[in-house]
Amino acid sequence: MEKMMSETTPFVRPDVAMFLAFLNSVPGPKFWEVSAPEARAMTAAMRDIADAPVGELAVIRDLSIPGPAGNIPARLYDRRETRDPGPVMLFYHGGGFVIGSLYTYEPHCAEVARLLDLPVISVDYRLSPENPFPAPAEDCEAATRWVASSPPELGLQVTGLITSGDSAGGNLTIVTTMALRDNPADVPVLVQHPIYPVVTLDADWPSMREFGSGHLLTDEAMAYFNEGHAATPGDYRAEPLNFDQRGMPPSLVTTASLDPLRDQGLAYVEKLREAGVRVEHISAEGNIHGHINIRQAIPSTQKDVEGYVNALKSMLAEVMANT
Repeated sequence: MEKMMSETTPFVRPDVAMFLAFLNSVPGPKFWEVSAPEARAMTAAMRDIADAPVGELAVIRDLSIPGPAGNIPARLYDRRETRDPGPVMLFYHGGGFVIGSLYTYEPHCAEVARLLDLPVISVDYRLSPENPFPAPAEDCEAATRWVASSPPELGLQVTGLITSGDSAGGNLTIVTTMALRDNPADVPVLVQHPIYPVVTLDADWPSMREFGSGHLLTDEAMAYFNEGHAATPGDYRAEPLNFDQRGMPPSLVTTASLDPLRDQGLAYVEKLREAGVRVEHISAEGNIHGHINIRQAIPSTQKDVEGYVNALKSMLAEVMANT
């Protein structure tokens, strides 16, 4: 992809502009200026201010999944008390591999479980810097293989997987799917859905330069995350954009037009197309990085999330009709 700066003023939704004005006027230290535990507490405190309520579901149940370094906490969301055999979504949260949790992503996972009408399992993988690269990826792969095996503790008969996650979790979506492509689990990944994913350590992108200040995800935040995660250059788990995508499942990739990560997400869409993978791309025009977690602060985001789930439903139906 040619790396050229935009020569036009980008469109910003009115509610996005209002949220950014508020965010950029808040006094006090930013999360990248404090320790990782303090940054996590700050992020958790923002949930009730910025995100929508969790809402009602038939099932919200904690799980404990065997992992490479001990049990991995997870949480199951389902709008139905009981399920016939069917697909399950694995969700890997964002937060630069340093912040983010089951708590901060609960509103999103609950909403997707309602709209998609499928079980959603949120994975609370180990965080950096206490557990640097590749610990998060190892946990996500282990958790996904466990779910695929339909263990009795899960209480579900799983026939296929949907992998999804945002930002760092978008990276984990892709690299987990790559791992299961190369060494299959008990059931296949039917569809992957990375949301504004991190796919490279290369920071030289026009969107990085254009939106790296004042748009929630900043240059300072990305440097903070990169230092904490300490990813190994040249490893597919750090830079999946540089690795073969042939044989990947049908993919729904979503980006945001005001996101520093926008251009690397677009490059990943092109990489999938070049590899002959069925791919659909949705751009949240006028929206920012992290929008799936701020549906209360940016009400227009609700339509984005509904659009993503509707596209995912269509893609999943197409895949299942052909299997």
